[in-house]
Amino acid sequence: MAEQPMLKFVKIERDMPEKRGAEERRADFNEIYAEYADAKAKEQSSRCSQCGVPYCQSHCPLHNNIPDWLRLTAEGRLQEAYEVSQATNTFPEICGRICPQDRLCEGNCVIEQSGHGTVTIGSVEKYITDTAWEQGWVQPIKPATERAESVGIIGAGPGGLAAADVLRRAGVQVTVYDRYDRAGGLLTYGIPGFKLEKDVVMRRNEQLEAGGVTFRQNCDVGTDITFEEIREAHDAVIIATGVYKSRDLAMPNGEAKGIEKAIDFLTASNRKSFGDAVAEFDSGRLNAEGKNVVVIGGGDTAMDCVRTSIRQGATSVKCLYRRDRANMPGSQREVQNAEEEGVVFEWLSAPKGFTTDGDSVAGVMVQKMRLGAPDATGRQAPEVIEGADYVEEADLVIKALGFEPEALPTLWDQPELEVTRWGTIKAQFTTGKTEMENVYAVGDIVRGASLVVWAIKDGRDCAEAILDAMNAKAQVMAAE
Repeated sequence: MAEQPMLKFVKIERDMPEKRGAEERRADFNEIYAEYADAKAKEQSSRCSQCGVPYCQSHCPLHNNIPDWLRLTAEGRLQEAYEVSQATNTFPEICGRICPQDRLCEGNCVIEQSGHGTVTIGSVEKYITDTAWEQGWVQPIKPATERAESVGIIGAGPGGLAAADVLRRAGVQVTVYDRYDRAGGLLTYGIPGFKLEKDVVMRRNEQLEAGGVTFRQNCDVGTDITFEEIREAHDAVIIATGVYKSRDLAMPNGEAKGIEKAIDFLTASNRKSFGDAVAEFDSGRLNAEGKNVVVIGGGDTAMDCVRTSIRQGATSVKCLYRRDRANMPGSQREVQNAEEEGVVFEWLSAPKGFTTDGDSVAGVMVQKMRLGAPDATGRQAPEVIEGADYVEEADLVIKALGFEPEALPTLWDQPELEVTRWGTIKAQFTTGKTEMENVYAVGDIVRGASLVVWAIKDGRDCAEAILDAMNAKAQVMAAE
């Protein structure tokens, strides 16, 4: 009788791909985890219990068929595993790298709850699709038939690109408008290479372009082209701009030189990785080399900033967060990686202003906090400890306080484009449909700052809704 290929979690322990040593990875922007070897991917996949109610799948926004592709991997049927994975996820190799699996699929794994250590779902997902690219299993986009309808997509981030992929495969003519010179949005310019190497994003962009998606880069809607012109040129429009307006701190000396926004700092670093000339980096303004860096914030963007600063050669890197480690919104895995690389976390610490040397920042005035009574959401609210203030020396302060939507109705001269009280676009979550005829919206511009995997889901769902509407219209016209 052949050996049961699954349920080996009682015999085989959880084993992540090998992680490069902290000293080695401090010196470059390469990804920190090695690839699984084939035997190791099979071994770790075989730990899956194939449970009757797969909580990993139900807690994945895309509802990926995780148990199915784990079993196929364990059985050595890797090409089939890739096809199952790709069926529900436009960019599985990207999600495998940057999804917070500890909060989603892996965090809800049944064997994790039983104390055996979760299946390494993200690492296997990454391995499957990376192998598919290497083996030539990733097929070019070739629609069976071309359609006359066209869709304009504003924003080349994960939501817009996921929608473009689904629509183009159905034969729809797709044009993507984006303000940057490379597609990918935050995948390209916001997330550092040590989490997501840029060739992984670029090959998807190239696949879409080779498949017939038209990209209009360096195109700022409202300046280079009007929203009305885009509407007139297409049968439907998808707004997928993301949220890029940085939250700010109104504090004494907050305008001093050396106090920077996280998005500016990360974009400059990523551009340098591409080999671009970046004046703000070369002048030293957005370069942490030789500086005492303080990052304010506790999310994944803050983790990207502290770990980038380390790699740029900062003298010291500290992260201020007003709550404790248990209440950190960023990935605990990222916090651990940052600590290994030399970042110092100052928990229960919040800024109240800045000291200066001339017109440049010299330090952050820090007030110590304690956690008080829970707020309406059940989270403990931070309270100031009187008399415990101190100054943290800093040559570069990076504000990583999250992102808000830009005022699109004003920027685009579209007062009828409805927004919520938070400034996000009012749209149906299931279809992306807005109150404007044939105008849809997906991703962070609807949800607020969220995860890449949610943007991919929104883009795919919206594309399917547009196809349904186009097909319904075609049937009506054919019947007339």
